[in-house]
Amino acid sequence: MVKLPLFVISFISLPFLAAAFATASSSLNTVNSKTSSTDSLLKMSESKIPDVVCPHPFSQLPGDPSLLLVTNLDLGDKKMEIMKECSKAISKATGKPESYIGVSITDKASVIFGGSDEPCALGNMYSIGAIGMESNGKIQSAVTDLLEPFGLEESRIYINFFDMPRANVGWSRKTFAG
Repeated sequence: MVKLPLFVISFISLPFLAAAFATASSSLNTVNSKTSSTDSLLKMSESKIPDVVCPHPFSQLPGDPSLLLVTNLDLGDKKMEIMKECSKAISKATGKPESYIGVSITDKASVIFGGSDEPCALGNMYSIGAIGMESNGKIQSAVTDLLEPFGLEESRIYINFFDMPRANVGWSRKTFAG
């Protein structure tokens, strides 16, 4: 482990702390003047971040979202059925038409999880919008439910969720940004 001198850590942290302080300060200006600064910060930290499913009109674009899943399970002749069920679950969770959704599953792959080759799965879900706590949880749960009959334990699957900028998603010879 590399140990950095305190002044280096302070220098690296300074821009982050300045930005955090500026955000907190501007938020405090809108709080009732009778409430102390400490109370205001506590209230801000306890508030729930809203979960926006489709934040902008570009969230209804074809080829979006996409789920790429790799597992060491042998899905046999059920693989296509599982892919179709994943597609339906993603559509339901994100509110996007199923005709826009892409799913790819690679089974019988060399995958370890926690240093073990017991049944496991790793996934990446990409979407322009519609990435949020509620929709992500629904997709995670649905994919886990589909793989459990093959011996996958719910604690042995990761799915990373990525909200993609339009300029970073291509389709039909161009990106969605133009």
